[in-house]
Amino acid sequence: MDRRDFLGVAGLGVVASASGRLMAAAASKAASAAMTVLPAGWRRPGAEFSMAPFWFWNDRLTEDEIARQMADFREHGVHAFVIHPRVGLPRDIGWMSERMLHFMRFAVEEARRTGMWVVLYDEGMYPSGSSCGQVVAENPAFQCRGLVCVNLDEVKPGQKAADVVIGANGEPSLSADQTLVAVVQRKLNGHRLAVIDRPVNSVIRGLHFKDEDPARRPDRKEVAEDTPPAGDILNPEAVACFIRLVYQRYYDAFGAHFGKTVKAVFTDEPSMTGRLRERGVVAGTTGILDHVNRLLGYDFTPHLPALWHGDEPDARHWRAEYNRALQMRLEETYYAPIRRWCDAHRIELTGHPAAPDDIGHLRHFHIPGQDIVWRYVEPGKPSALEGGQSTQAKCASSAMIHLKRRRNANEFCGAYGHNFTFEEMQWLANWLTVRGCNLLYPHAFYYSVRGPRIDERPPDVGPNNVWWPQFLPFADRCSRLCWLNTDSRHVCDTAILGLNDSLPWRAAKVCFQNQRDFNYLEARHLWEDAEVDAEGIRIADMHYRALVVEGDVPQGAMKAVETLEKAGRILRWQADSNAAAFIRQLDQVAAPDVRVSPASPDLRVRHVAKERLDWYVLFNEGESDIRFRLDVSTKGKRTLLDPQTATAEELAAEDEIELARHAVRVLAVKA
Repeated sequence: MDRRDFLGVAGLGVVASASGRLMAAAASKAASAAMTVLPAGWRRPGAEFSMAPFWFWNDRLTEDEIARQMADFREHGVHAFVIHPRVGLPRDIGWMSERMLHFMRFAVEEARRTGMWVVLYDEGMYPSGSSCGQVVAENPAFQCRGLVCVNLDEVKPGQKAADVVIGANGEPSLSADQTLVAVVQRKLNGHRLAVIDRPVNSVIRGLHFKDEDPARRPDRKEVAEDTPPAGDILNPEAVACFIRLVYQRYYDAFGAHFGKTVKAVFTDEPSMTGRLRERGVVAGTTGILDHVNRLLGYDFTPHLPALWHGDEPDARHWRAEYNRALQMRLEETYYAPIRRWCDAHRIELTGHPAAPDDIGHLRHFHIPGQDIVWRYVEPGKPSALEGGQSTQAKCASSAMIHLKRRRNANEFCGAYGHNFTFEEMQWLANWLTVRGCNLLYPHAFYYSVRGPRIDERPPDVGPNNVWWPQFLPFADRCSRLCWLNTDSRHVCDTAILGLNDSLPWRAAKVCFQNQRDFNYLEARHLWEDAEVDAEGIRIADMHYRALVVEGDVPQGAMKAVETLEKAGRILRWQADSNAAAFIRQLDQVAAPDVRVSPASPDLRVRHVAKERLDWYVLFNEGESDIRFRLDVSTKGKRTLLDPQTATAEELAAEDEIELARHAVRVLAVKA
């Protein structure tokens, strides 16, 4: 029997036919019976699994309008939101002002009354860590700092370079806020370089337009806005100030709702250099070299020139080493203190780091997260499988599993432009959920699109868009898939090794295209909390029988990798690796969980076990319809589910499944 007869209408991502509609009607009794065995959570997922859009508070606020928009959210299946103060607020609603907190309090209490939940945002506007300039205002010594380099053999005495004056003796003459880090020689030509730590010209985005009520520009470009100074988040004292000014202030205002209506606080891509306005600056702060040496386990001083000069020997390697150390130091100065504060105040830390593969930072999040912006990932483009951005969804979902967290999140759709379509938004949500995401933060629902607000990181993906009347079924689909990815056991026996600040994507691409699901395993787990023996790796609820290694192995992980290599459980991906040979080798190490016939490289499959059922999420990520037979490891009664409509059809093992481009379905199997 042709499976297109049961899969609904093309507008919902499947292929239909006239005869199919008649046959579907004839099968409705069987479909109803199939639905009765499905968990109630699948049929009616609660508000807990709602998407939580960024809600841009970007204009003059009123309680009536806040309540009206919240009711509109609920009518369209959205039962949560992130309060995100945004550029366009009037100046009498300043960051963390009494008026701002008043409106936040109203929204929180209205959410409590109506069964919604709230996430608070920790900055005005971003990147996080500066409290809209208040950190630097409290203490100028907390201004963002960085390292600059001066070639002492090229600058004449009395001249100025990189904001540093060279004295009559040819040595740097430093001001009170500058510190000499080291004088080192270049390996390439022997030139002496002075590395100096000093304040840098760095800002964050602010909450107010320079002009109180600017008109929209004809070219749709953004208008001038405030630029508060960035804080030094590598300085623990500056971060303590930030926590006191924002997190503690939130607790003082809404502490009674923490852990109840207020579920989490969102920190947004904290940057060690903020939005830098000068060239030639490398991230750093006073005393940073000592910490780099400690974290790397050797003296990095001789390699400092490589941070500025790409023609130094192995410059790429040394830059990666320095960045790895700085990311570890940022864990110590920023993420760990905030996590400890959240633990002490019964609130979860959510949000995401600055880079898509910064998996190391996610250990400090209660809800590990990542972020798709700027069309870094798009349907029909190589970016869905290639490059660092392609790793981000698996980055967050893998961290959730290995760190034993319940949820993982992704901010998505931000700055995709006015040409962004509803189909693209749905594809992105499917791209995320098939990779394990179970909390979606759409970017963004706009409080106002008056004047230039409509052009600020567009588009509005909710109430101010033409697709809003169609949003409810999409919201229901997302809730069902997020429910499915929560409190379930991921069935997967392959891991890909990653570093704290770098995840490989080439072997991952081959795994995706061959329906061999995997998780990224940060290398630190191999010497911290994973059990490793000849049978593989055991961590959290996972047992990995194969470990894919692409690139260097950190020293601390060598012992575990050697154990696995002796047992034949290491697969090494090289620049010249052959995809077909790689999959054959993987099949020998870890038997495939699913087999697809014919080969369907655009098909993504995620297998989870939940409530005595095995569930296989099936997503056609490509641009053409596909038709295939699916052989799965779990044998039993099959039901094909539509997560958007909650309809179900019984499916025989020999039946083909047909998915239109971008369609998602779930195969439930009861053994």
